[in-house]
Amino acid sequence: MADQDKAPKAKKESLDLISDEDKKPSRRERQREEASMVKTVADDKKEALDLGIDDDSPKKKSTVRKTENSGKDILPSISGFPSVERDPDFIKASKIVAESDAPAEEVEDESGSIEGNVISIKPPIIISDLAEKMGLKGFELMKDLISLEIFAAPNQAIEPDIAEKICEIHGFVFEREKREKGGGVHKEQEVIVEPEREKETPEVQMAYRPPIITFMGHVDHGKTSLLDYIRKSKVASGEAGGITQHVGAYSVPVGESSVTFLDTPGHAIFSKMRSRGADVTDIVVVIVAADDGIMPQTREAIEHAKKAGKTIIVAINKMDLPAADPMRVMTQLMEHELVPSEMGGDIECIKVSASTGEGVNELLDLMALQAEVLELRANPKANVRASVIEASVKQGRGVTATVIVENGTLKVGQAFICGPFSGKVKLLNNDKGESIKEAGPSMPVEILGFAELPNVGDSLVGMDNERAAKKLSDERQTERRQKRLVQPKKSRLEDMMQAVTGGGKSQLKLILRSDVQGTAEAIKNAIEDIESEKVEANFLIAGAGAITESDILMASSADAIVLGFNVKVEGKAVKAAKAEGVQVKLYSIVYELIDQVTESMLGLLVPEVRESIIGRALVKQVFKVNKGRAAGCIVKSGKVSREAHARVLRGKQPVFDGKMSTLRRHLDEVDEVKNGIECGIRLGSFDEYEEGDVIECYTLDKVPVTL
Repeated sequence: MADQDKAPKAKKESLDLISDEDKKPSRRERQREEASMVKTVADDKKEALDLGIDDDSPKKKSTVRKTENSGKDILPSISGFPSVERDPDFIKASKIVAESDAPAEEVEDESGSIEGNVISIKPPIIISDLAEKMGLKGFELMKDLISLEIFAAPNQAIEPDIAEKICEIHGFVFEREKREKGGGVHKEQEVIVEPEREKETPEVQMAYRPPIITFMGHVDHGKTSLLDYIRKSKVASGEAGGITQHVGAYSVPVGESSVTFLDTPGHAIFSKMRSRGADVTDIVVVIVAADDGIMPQTREAIEHAKKAGKTIIVAINKMDLPAADPMRVMTQLMEHELVPSEMGGDIECIKVSASTGEGVNELLDLMALQAEVLELRANPKANVRASVIEASVKQGRGVTATVIVENGTLKVGQAFICGPFSGKVKLLNNDKGESIKEAGPSMPVEILGFAELPNVGDSLVGMDNERAAKKLSDERQTERRQKRLVQPKKSRLEDMMQAVTGGGKSQLKLILRSDVQGTAEAIKNAIEDIESEKVEANFLIAGAGAITESDILMASSADAIVLGFNVKVEGKAVKAAKAEGVQVKLYSIVYELIDQVTESMLGLLVPEVRESIIGRALVKQVFKVNKGRAAGCIVKSGKVSREAHARVLRGKQPVFDGKMSTLRRHLDEVDEVKNGIECGIRLGSFDEYEEGDVIECYTLDKVPVTL
């Protein structure tokens, strides 16, 4: 019976569940109820800071529950804290740990600063990285930088104070990252230094190395053609304008060994390239054309070789020409303290011809002999050191550099530091373009694996690992930026006077891209060396690589001209140049580029105008005409011309200045009236002539502009 009584009761309860009074809440009502029970992030943060030990507030009931099996405390949330009923010492310790471990940016201050407006970044601060964190495009930040008179590429770094100003412009707060992962006050900082050059090397570890020989001389004296004959290649024919415009390095087998040749440009602007060639070389071969003799760049090459203390060999080229005069060349050499062996001196002179091959074998034998005398040796097992002789940015490959190994053995996978930049050797190519695994002393190779474009002339030094190389690179870049900040531009009296008077030099703003870094450096130096008190060239960018869209946008913002030397213009850059109206000029011959830049600098100057008085006429009578008044005059000196300018002088005071509209002799219109002849004159709309006025006629002549 009891069971029977329960059944109707249960049925009744089930019916009551679906009654109008106790029906289930709607979905929206359930969502609202659930939302009210969920803790927000702010609530969690508040609980994390406030452990519930406020004496004024009522104590919360502990949320800790126990299981029957374990009897251990089970916390309801991983981010929660024990109740205030726990040990006070434990609570205090927990609070200290929480405050020390919590990141600074996660704590919301009382002023109500917005977390999302804080930009935290660790130096070096790259423009593109900063733009990404701010949700902007790189060129937008570049425009802001230009407004601050700072010109930089998207992949370049800026100073923290500059980054702070940029962030302020866009409503962000800039913060430097204060600690690294795993760092702390008790962690000892690791000091990374560049491996020093070996001072003394055991004789057993030393090995003979091939000599490094540099061809130097005046432009078009046959340096590349002679090397072309030795290599049995066609290097000279591929040079634009028939001149070498960057340093080339080649390894050529001579007898049982090999010789490394460096070919340097002969043009005047490549002086630094020639000096670097002389520094890295063992033997300098000065090429002199037999028909021209010693020329300016020949003298410069001789001075570079002497200064570097290198062995000098003179090759008198073009002996096949009818005008060849080798005796005149040897006499000129004596004027530069180079006495040929034929005249009792110690300088070997070899008569050669790059066209016929005359004397080339004798020249090679002499090089090999001089190399034996010098006893050139290096340690192939030492820490690798190399010298950068050229650098470029190649499409599809990135940054590459040509180096000559000085000591040690350069291998694929080797981490290195080169100036302020680090890298890791990803690929090694010899002078024939073949991939190799390692390169020993005196061997020229092309390296792929630079993080940034290195400076020509920098030393590449091997490091133990990539991490150490990167850390040393960061330190050097930071130090370099600090030096720039510490050394502000000094004020000059001339600059202050120009600022007061509103004067100053006109500026030609340029962006230069070249195929190799050395050529870009040479062109930049040549243009900056143009002396002028009126105009100067300002390079926003001067480096290797193709012309990109970023270059065009920077040129548009700064009103600059883009110059390209032996480079291409990317497709996006072409469209951007048309849209922005930026002028892009491409060149393949260096002296054409220099000449046109010089002309552009002249075009910025306002031409000077000189006034020349050609005649004066005295007003004798004033009479009315149909459309006003005219002056009846007699020419007192010179002549009066209808095409010239004229002014009316009353006493010594000018009352009108303008163009002559009418010049008549009797009733006829004439072009000019000479001294002693009467005429009628009207000057524009001027009608206030008086007897006794003097009409002065003059011309404005433009004076040729000079820098």
